[in-house]
Amino acid sequence: MTKTKKLLLTMLVLSAVVVATVFIFQKQVATRLMQQMAHKNVGRNIIPTLPDGLHLALCGTGSPFPDPSRAGPCSAIIAGDRLFIVDTGEGSARNLGYMGIPAAKIEAIFLTHFHSDHIDGLGPFMLQRWGVGTFQTPTPVYGPTGVDKVVDGFRAAYVLDFGYRVAHHSEKIMPPGGSGGKGMPFALPPAGQGDDVVVLNDKGLKVTAFRVDHAPIDPAVGYRFDYKGRSVVISGDTKKTPSVQAVAKGADILVHEALQPSLVKILETEFADHNLNNMSQVMRDILNYHTTPEEAAAQAAAAGAKQLVLNHIVPPMPVRFAYPAFLGDAAKFYDQPITVGEDGMLFSLPANSTSIDHKRLY
Repeated sequence: MTKTKKLLLTMLVLSAVVVATVFIFQKQVATRLMQQMAHKNVGRNIIPTLPDGLHLALCGTGSPFPDPSRAGPCSAIIAGDRLFIVDTGEGSARNLGYMGIPAAKIEAIFLTHFHSDHIDGLGPFMLQRWGVGTFQTPTPVYGPTGVDKVVDGFRAAYVLDFGYRVAHHSEKIMPPGGSGGKGMPFALPPAGQGDDVVVLNDKGLKVTAFRVDHAPIDPAVGYRFDYKGRSVVISGDTKKTPSVQAVAKGADILVHEALQPSLVKILETEFADHNLNNMSQVMRDILNYHTTPEEAAAQAAAAGAKQLVLNHIVPPMPVRFAYPAFLGDAAKFYDQPITVGEDGMLFSLPANSTSIDHKRLY
């Protein structure tokens, strides 16, 4: 037998031994792995490791379309050591945990509008904040007129669950007063008398809500966050709207929704070919109240924003190889960085600086 054959035979024998050992001690190996995972992840909190400044974490960059790689719309804003959430799409609360950002630290939630894909994860956010944070008061949920109805509806849906948890874990662990949320509605100026209003101005953080055009959905708003010389603007769902350009003037990052019509047309055709005429019509309808990547790029350029991050990606992009088709001619309208948002991304804007750092948290 040649040396090569002996080496291969030895390697095969060793491999078989390893596999057999793992199989025999599967319970012990799995238990050890679980211990390591728990040690690494329980209590994980990246916020104290971040430099003072403004940080944007993408906890959901998807839309109502099924997309295994993207949760529903959600952005986490960290200002210093304070945590805020903008929109609560399905699955985004889990993503927050994957990123090492504890829901127990949420100070408030901001909703842009009340389309289902922007609110259907609200229950898990409020439950996690309450259960882990042991809060004595409900989660503040800011939004335009009507937000109190949305929050009260979630409380009604969860009221039995709240009772079960208090009864099982005790009032000390799950204080009844901390369950659910409290709607914090704000009113925008009348049309023609301004498009924005400051909804929070506290400890160096200013949050400005501004009217966008997502008709027939009304009200619909975006938000601007300013902290220690840094700024992030989140458009919410909207077609190309002058208010976005105005409020995003000089922003470090503009987070803008984006829909690529040429790719949506493919879905429209497929639905029609399968006699799914309702969905084919929906594909046509959604074109008139969203923004194309090219339009979002033009908005960012006109505003002088330093970076453009696209979210609420429509249609789903199964692989990054598809991003050029999604972006289309966006680069022709904006010569600064354009990022197709992905769940788990973190953008850091250190205080009183001009740098923008970008990394993935999972």
